[in-house]
Amino acid sequence: MSAEAADREAATSSRPCTPPQTCWFEFLLEESLLEKHLRKPCPDPAPVQLIVQFLEQASKPSVNEQNQVQPPPDNKRNRILKLLALKVAAHLKWDLDILEKSLSVPVLNMLLNELLCISKVPPGTKHVDMDLATLPPTTAMAILLYNRWAIRTIVQSSFPVKQAKPGPPQLSVMNQMQQEKELTENILKVLKEQASDSILVLEAALKLDKDLYVHTMRTLDLLAMEPGMVNGETESSTAGLKIRTEEMQCQVCYDLGAAYFQQGSTNAAVYENAREKFFRTKELITEIGSLSLHCTIDEKRLAGYCQACDVLVPSSDSTSQQLTPYSQVHICLRSGNYQDVVKIFIEDNLTFSLPVQFRQSVLRELFQKAQQGNEALDEICFKVCACNTVRDILEGRTISVQFNQLFIRPNKEKIDFLLEVCSRSINLEKASDSLKGNMAAFLKNVCLGLEDLQYVFMISSHELFITLLKDEERKLLVDQMRKRSPRVNLCIKPVTSFYDIPASASVNIGQLEHQLILSVDPWRIRQILIELHGMTSERQFWTVSNKWEVPSVYSGVILGIKDNLTRDLVYILLAKGLHCSTVKDFSHAKQLFAACLELVTEFSPKLRQVMLNEMLLLDIHTHEAGTGQSGERPPSDLISRVRGYLEMRLPDIPLRQVIAEECVAFMLNWRENEYLTLQVPAFLLQSNPYVKLGQLLAATCKELPGPKESRRTAKDLWEVVVQICSVSSQHKRGNDGRVSLIKQRESTLGIMYRSELLSFIKKLREPLVLTIILSLFVKLHNVREDIVNDITAEHISIWPSSIPNLQSVDFEAVAITVKELVRYALSISPNNHSWLIIQADIYFATNQYSAALHYYLQAGAVCSDFFNKAVPPDVYTDQVIKRMIKCCSLLNCHTQVAILCQFLREIDYKTAFKSLQEQNSHDAMDSYYDYIWDVTILEYLTYLHHKRGETDKRQIAIKAIGQTELNASNPEEVLQLAAQRRKKKFLQAMAKLYF
Repeated sequence: MSAEAADREAATSSRPCTPPQTCWFEFLLEESLLEKHLRKPCPDPAPVQLIVQFLEQASKPSVNEQNQVQPPPDNKRNRILKLLALKVAAHLKWDLDILEKSLSVPVLNMLLNELLCISKVPPGTKHVDMDLATLPPTTAMAILLYNRWAIRTIVQSSFPVKQAKPGPPQLSVMNQMQQEKELTENILKVLKEQASDSILVLEAALKLDKDLYVHTMRTLDLLAMEPGMVNGETESSTAGLKIRTEEMQCQVCYDLGAAYFQQGSTNAAVYENAREKFFRTKELITEIGSLSLHCTIDEKRLAGYCQACDVLVPSSDSTSQQLTPYSQVHICLRSGNYQDVVKIFIEDNLTFSLPVQFRQSVLRELFQKAQQGNEALDEICFKVCACNTVRDILEGRTISVQFNQLFIRPNKEKIDFLLEVCSRSINLEKASDSLKGNMAAFLKNVCLGLEDLQYVFMISSHELFITLLKDEERKLLVDQMRKRSPRVNLCIKPVTSFYDIPASASVNIGQLEHQLILSVDPWRIRQILIELHGMTSERQFWTVSNKWEVPSVYSGVILGIKDNLTRDLVYILLAKGLHCSTVKDFSHAKQLFAACLELVTEFSPKLRQVMLNEMLLLDIHTHEAGTGQSGERPPSDLISRVRGYLEMRLPDIPLRQVIAEECVAFMLNWRENEYLTLQVPAFLLQSNPYVKLGQLLAATCKELPGPKESRRTAKDLWEVVVQICSVSSQHKRGNDGRVSLIKQRESTLGIMYRSELLSFIKKLREPLVLTIILSLFVKLHNVREDIVNDITAEHISIWPSSIPNLQSVDFEAVAITVKELVRYALSISPNNHSWLIIQADIYFATNQYSAALHYYLQAGAVCSDFFNKAVPPDVYTDQVIKRMIKCCSLLNCHTQVAILCQFLREIDYKTAFKSLQEQNSHDAMDSYYDYIWDVTILEYLTYLHHKRGETDKRQIAIKAIGQTELNASNPEEVLQLAAQRRKKKFLQAMAKLYF
């Protein structure tokens, strides 16, 4: 061996086995020692620190030769770093509890997005549009992990967070913290926008009946290899770590329950969903038992959620004996049965089952209601406070200030009730000496605090007092009171009690402001403001609550009112009225608006018109939410007022765009097409884009039955929508001197933005108008040159078949709009077969064949009484049948393909025979033979099974042929009846399979 080789070997053998702290991740990267490091009992750095460092290194921006910051390069080193981060997470078995506890939101977002990428989830595709049942198990699990994390993060963000104490200020650290905070807020904003989609994805996951698999370190290594070396192993059903269906459903149910519970604060009806999910989680935990390896549920937290749901949404079959004390109290509070609350609290003084904090919160709620003017609650407040006080002294706590306040002026009724509570709150036979001592001390102190000897004798002569205090103690107490009484009453002027001292002005102002926030009575609001302005002239009381929001077009006029009291009153009445209208409390909204209108009529014609406009919008909403839902036409005066608003030409009146939008939608929904097409003033069409759009829609509806040549307005409507969906382009010269084209999504060329058009369409309910809009967007979608599968729609032939400048249309936005419009339309009319076919075509075009079949079958079912009648031929056209055939073929349901080939006007024997030759069919095969009525296909089946030696299946085919109703000599009516009967049974069987 040469000296040089010997030196090299010595250097290699002496290399340290642990890397320097500064470059440990480089060491792991170069030496591939990650797995060895993770197997250590206490690896340093910890696995979660590894994830952070790997992703930070992979996401570092690069700097080019001109010292310009560039995005992180997609090179081999960065790909390996991301893969290492995923492998560490796989080592942790993708436990979200561990990952969320140790990783920030941006880091975990980056990690899960990398998991989606490596799991072959197509970028840009909405998860809600993907059929989990047809995806590879690891891909489906990656989508579930991401959406579980999304709603968990939203729920976690709603909890209050204790701010950490800041250390010495360091500029670099503060900048980094600020950047991370902004990034977290941006991610949360996106997650909240997608929350409804995430919930739909998880709800769909609960319908899965197969085990899923999550990536392990081994499967990630396989994915990193060349495609030819994987041999499809990651796509099979056994690759990765197996997650049983029950475990997956248990985790998903728990996370969905938490999400629904969080939403319940704004929509109480959602608590029912939360209750269902939490109790299902408990059932699944019982089923799984100790066998669970991957399902980690905080059972204490789950029990708390279940208890809260029992209170908020008690089950309908529960009797009063079965309800928990929480539920009983909650039901009593909702029904106003406060005496029963007192009884429950007295009983609880024996059992101590209700937490003290809960009892105090009930008392606070009652105090708030009493302060709002409900004087009948004063007595209840004392009784509940007395119950809480007795509970406190039994547990050794001090008497509350509230009790001393309420007991300043005792009377016979209060003392009788207090003695009753004390007697019923202690079982003298079973009570410990400490409980008896606490109760005796309390009664003794109450006596010492009383000035009237009559009340002292009421207590000292009570059976409980006599039992708890010895004779000597009782006599001593009575003597003390007798000696004290003359001096107190005759010689000494009573010292003013602390609780008799009047509250300060700031306390009174705070209480009045609190009442001002809660009140929706306009006259009470006016009275409170008069009192507040009498106390101080320095405050602007319209700023008391940040929930009081008035549109900016109005606020400038209102805040310009010189009189402070009038300004506050107008602002608050309008803000509260708008809020009541938003939450559909239309009666209070009307009262507030009417009071505001009466007030502003005296001094401001401009604000008077503003209030008339808002009251018009309120009346539209009231009708639409009430009698309008049952199809009752609006009163003629309301229609006249809507027309009057649209034709109004008063100068300098601040107008809200939403009112014009709602008015035009109102006219379209109630088929006032005659007015919109013939009677709208010309100036309106120029000045109001919604009126222009409404006129074109109404005219197109009117011209629809006529010949194609007369549909000029349809062409005008087409051009308007194409202009709205167009993109504006601008050129920019780069640093290299080249001119590049930059597209800006929202064009200013149209009469409105696409988002405004979509918002307007979602206010429409008239089926014909929605059908026309849908067909227009479908046609616009189909105009693309690269479109493979057209979407069909009613009245699609009325639109032009080409666009002069295809590059100017934002087809990506058009595709998104079509999906949103179909989803909205089906929410209005779920049984519209035309819209169901459009939805099916969309799924077909995006290769989601199971979902497409679901909607094709649903379209047929709704117009044939679940296939008991023949499906109309204009619903199941040859194109629809061919698409159903292709869906079944790609789902490997080849027998279904053969049967559907009979549905075509001319039976497609070639496709039928080819499908029957397939031997890996995923459907029921020979059990479908009874649905075949074409003898040629049955004869081919007989031949095929004979050729393959499948005797049993051949006999089934022969039996099907031998049915007398299929005899070729039968009359045509008999043959058609036989075919129709088999169609019905086959389609019903398919519906049960795909619904």
